[in-house]
Amino acid sequence: MLRGAAVAGVGLGIAAAASDTAAAAETGAAPEPQGRSMIGQPFESIANPRFGIIGLGNRGGGMLPLLLAIPGAKVTALCDIRPDFAARAAKAVTDAGQPAPAVYTNGDDDYERMVRRDDVDFVYVATPWEWHTPMALAAMRAGKHVGAECPIGLTLDDLWDLVDTSERTRRHCIQLENCCYGQNELRALRMAHEGLFGELLHGSGAYLHDLRELLFSKTYYEDQWRRRFHTRYDGDLYPTHGLGPVAAYMDLHRGDRFVRMTSMSTPALGLAEYRAEHMPAGDPTWQERYVNGDVTMSLIQTARGRVINIVHGVSNPHPYSRLNHLAGTKGVFEDYPPRIYLEPAQSNDAWGSFADYADHDHWLWTDVGPGPGGHGGMDYIMLWRLVQCLRLGLPPDIDVYDSAAWNAPFPLSVQSIKGHGKSVEFPDFTRGRWQTPHPGTDSVKPA
Repeated sequence: MLRGAAVAGVGLGIAAAASDTAAAAETGAAPEPQGRSMIGQPFESIANPRFGIIGLGNRGGGMLPLLLAIPGAKVTALCDIRPDFAARAAKAVTDAGQPAPAVYTNGDDDYERMVRRDDVDFVYVATPWEWHTPMALAAMRAGKHVGAECPIGLTLDDLWDLVDTSERTRRHCIQLENCCYGQNELRALRMAHEGLFGELLHGSGAYLHDLRELLFSKTYYEDQWRRRFHTRYDGDLYPTHGLGPVAAYMDLHRGDRFVRMTSMSTPALGLAEYRAEHMPAGDPTWQERYVNGDVTMSLIQTARGRVINIVHGVSNPHPYSRLNHLAGTKGVFEDYPPRIYLEPAQSNDAWGSFADYADHDHWLWTDVGPGPGGHGGMDYIMLWRLVQCLRLGLPPDIDVYDSAAWNAPFPLSVQSIKGHGKSVEFPDFTRGRWQTPHPGTDSVKPA
């Protein structure tokens, strides 16, 4: 969806906001509230929640059949700049036995008409990153709840706008972080909250995924939008897959919060080497200069003194890993492959089998299961749980404050790296309410 003036305008906006990020990172100051807190705020009960989807490519198009498989969920509107993608998605809706959805394909800004419909309750945003914040803001201002794919915002100004608008409009704004709903993540979460790891000390999360072939594909990312971020920023471009689950383990905004972060990155070599080996002379990619370090590593400290390590790397050969590591005074869990060491069950410095702890699985996995799938089932479970919260009038598992904090490492890492690893302060998006108990992904099964 990045075309012509839209590319220049949005790109300049992000560049300009970098200086704002620098000032905010120095103080962590919160702007004055514009509404009441959304912590613990339930959805209004909607028997058959109606969804409008913006972006029907790889992600939006892939999530549509999962949403259609959930009892009670309706898809009433679709938006994409490519009419053929929208038509294919509309056929999937009618093939599922639902009425034909309204379709919006009239250019980059046609989503603004879609979000104003009175037969849409929740807007799902699955577009290129630069559009997530403006689309989420438009949805909330039109009276709709909204969820966006990662990342939900690119600058601290973006994230504060989302928080302020959510509070002012009383509409929820959710980072749709599927990795928080993985079977291993939810099992480790239950075990952490049951005290099996003792007092939590540190954890790690990552997005280590060799994306070189996809980043240079002429078809996978529309207009090759994702690679452009590697020409603009040196920082952690995709923090939430690794950070979200660890934040849940440590009860972020439910008794703890992030307070400071420092980041460093390696040289940016991998994409240039891949281009030299695979792209012909004269290809437009040869005009690009890559500045995003092949690997970014960041340390986050929390108010309770815990430490979280997050890593981003998509430009080199590496087996897929989110690290998903948690350690406490009584033991440690590590993923990829999953293994565990807990006292007194394990001894002699030998890892135990994480499969032996299946009796700690979350009820979403024992009672709902992976369904039609999507990243092993986590996609379906995330959507299933969202629909359940909408139907029963429950608070969302992930609120706007969680969403903002999990995404803040994008701009903060850029700022820290520019300062040669200087520590930067985290904004408190809750405005002092981070110790307030309220539901999260370790949800209680409704009656």
